Amino acid sequence: MTSSKTGGRKPATRKALPQKPATKARLAEAAQQDPATSPELATEGAPPLDISDKSATPPQTLAAGQDPSPVVVTSTPVLDVPPLNKKELIDEVVLRSGVKKKDAKPVVEALLSVLGETVASGRDLNLRPFGKLLLKRSELRSNGTLHVCRLRQPLEQPRGGQEIAEDTDISS
Repeated sequence: MTSSKTGGRKPATRKALPQKPATKARLAEAAQQDPATSPELATEGAPPLDISDKSATPPQTLAAGQDPSPVVVTSTPVLDVPPLNKKELIDEVVLRSGVKKKDAKPVVEALLSVLGETVASGRDLNLRPFGKLLLKRSELRSNGTLHVCRLRQPLEQPRGGQEIAEDTDISS
């Protein structure tokens, strides 16, 4: 008994038609039209090969003990470095300034608060050596305000007095 879901039909199967035998006349005609796609070179069921494209070079084998030549990459690598958080910032300030952590923490938190309020009010920042932060646009989102900014940092240049002292040492 057949189920009503399939409707009682068997899936239709198609029979593959036998290929016509290749005659010498058809082979010669196909070779004259395009010698790269002659039926003699083609395998059964596969598309004809196009050997007229000579742009690909065959792989070269290396001798025993020979290293492959290095590939030069000119782009700058993208480093997967985690963002700087407030704790790491405070620790870095303590290391560079030499003050105690209990003295540096309120100063860093006040500075971050002032920077956040300045950006929220729409003002640009010009803080050396940090750079110049330009606010391009702001959008109010469901989870906060999105600020699109551009930060330009100056190139590191030696100070005037140090540069002159170094030049005199080199010339003498």
